[in-house]
Amino acid sequence: MEFSGSMIDLPDSFDGKVRLFPLPSLVLFPHAMQPLHIFEPRYVEMLRESLSGDELITMATIAESDLVSIDDSPSIAPVVCVGKIMSHAELEGDRHNILLVGLRRAKIRRELETGRPFRMAQVDLIDDFYLPAATQKRGDLKKRLLQAFGEIIPASASTQKGLHDLMSGQMGVGPITDIISHTLPFSVEIKLRLLEVSDVDARAEALIKLIRSGLIDLTGGGDTNASESGPSFPPPFSAN
Repeated sequence: MEFSGSMIDLPDSFDGKVRLFPLPSLVLFPHAMQPLHIFEPRYVEMLRESLSGDELITMATIAESDLVSIDDSPSIAPVVCVGKIMSHAELEGDRHNILLVGLRRAKIRRELETGRPFRMAQVDLIDDFYLPAATQKRGDLKKRLLQAFGEIIPASASTQKGLHDLMSGQMGVGPITDIISHTLPFSVEIKLRLLEVSDVDARAEALIKLIRSGLIDLTGGGDTNASESGPSFPPPFSAN
C-alpha cells in the first residue's frame, strides 16, 4: 500500500496541539504503519473527534514504572509520534479498527487541561537533520544498514526481494531506519532512544550497531519474540 505525499503530511493548520493515545510497550515511528483496536469510551470519543477534523492521533508510550498503576493518567515518555489515520472500520459494540501511519517525531512541551476525557498536549516537532557533509556517504550508509538487517532476517525469497528492491529504490535512509526500528523487537527503552534522535545518519549508525550487537536473532537462533516465518520487510500493512 502506498500513499501520496499530500496524504501523509501534517495539515497546514497544525498548531502543535495533539490528542494523546498512551499505550504500554508500543513506540510508533514516522513512516511506519500500526493497526489499532479502539474500544474504551474515552478513546472512541478521541477517535470520533479526530475523524471529524484533522485525522491525527499521537501515540505516546506509558512509562514502564507506571504499567501497574491504576491512575487514569499514567506517566508517559516525553518523545511521541504524531500519526494520521489512513483507514477506519467501525465494528459492533462501538469498537473500531484503524490503521495509523507515523508522520513526525515530537516532544511534549506540556499537557493541556481541556475538559475532554482523553489527554491532550502541546508538542514541539522534531525535524530530521541531515548533515550536508555526509551526503556522498549516505548511499553507503543505506547499503550497510540493509545488509545488516538482511543478515538477521530469514533468507526467504520474498524478504530478499524486498531488500533488493529497497537497495535499488528511492526510499532514503531516514524512512528505512524508522521502519526497521519499528519492525524489530527491540526493548521499549531502545526504541524510545532511536525515536528521539534527530540526526538521521547518527540514528542509522546506532541502528546498525544495535543490529550487529546480537540482541536480536530472527533467523531461528533463539529469539522467542520472533514468529516462525520471521518478519517481512517492508512490513505488511493491515487490511483494517
